[in-house]
Amino acid sequence: MRVLLLLIFPLFVFAKVHYAKLEPYESVTLKSAVSALVMDVDLDAEGSVVDQKRVIYLDDRLDKINLKTSNENLLILQETLKRKESYFHRINKLSTASAAQKDDAFYSFASAKTQYLDMQYKIAQLEDSIEKKSIILNHKYLYEIMVRKGDYVTPGSPLAKVVDASRAKLVLYLDPEELEGIEQKAVYLDGEKSEYKVDKVWKVADEKFISSYRAEIYLDAPEGSFSKLVKVELK
Repeated sequence: MRVLLLLIFPLFVFAKVHYAKLEPYESVTLKSAVSALVMDVDLDAEGSVVDQKRVIYLDDRLDKINLKTSNENLLILQETLKRKESYFHRINKLSTASAAQKDDAFYSFASAKTQYLDMQYKIAQLEDSIEKKSIILNHKYLYEIMVRKGDYVTPGSPLAKVVDASRAKLVLYLDPEELEGIEQKAVYLDGEKSEYKVDKVWKVADEKFISSYRAEIYLDAPEGSFSKLVKVELK
C-alpha cells in the first residue's frame, strides 16, 4: 500500500505545463460611425502608444459651417422665444383679452419653443458628427490604420486596429480535471510562483479545442514587448 501511494502522489504534485502567448488585454477594430471623405491619417503613429492625439481625420468642413450658422440661429430663436413667452404670460392674465387671442399667443409661444428645441437638437447632432470625424486615441497602442487619405468611408467601414496595452493576458486551454479547485490554485509563470490567479473560465468547451475549456489570466503590462511565450502551471 505504501508503495502504491508513493506512485500516485506525484500525480497531484506535478501540474500540467501550458505555454501561452503574452497578449495585450484587448484588441478592437474601430469602425466609422459616419459617411465622409478621409482627409488625413497619421501613419507615423502606427506601432506606438498614442495619447491625446488625432490619428484619423474625416471631412467635417460642412458640419462646422452648418454648426456656426445653427448657433447663430439659436441665439435669434432664443430671443424670439423669450418675447413670445413674455407676451403669452402677459396676455393670459388680461381679463379683457379674448380666448382666441390667448390661444394665438399660446400657439405662437409653443411654435417658437419647438423651433428652439429643434435647433438645439440639430446642434447636438452636428457636434456629435464632428466629434466622430476626428479619431483621437487616449493611451492606446495603434496597431494599424486601415484607411488612407482620399478614401471614402461609410458607417461600419474599418478605420484602425487598436490595442489596450495597459494590461496583459494569458489564454490557456484547460482539461476538465484542471478546473477542480481552480480558484485556490497558484499561478506559476516560467517556474516561479506569482501573485496572479485565473481570472476567467469559460463554462462551455472551446469550439476549436473541443475537450478543453478556455481560461484567462490578467497580468500587469510587461516592461518589454508582448507576444513572448510564457510557461504556465497551476498548482
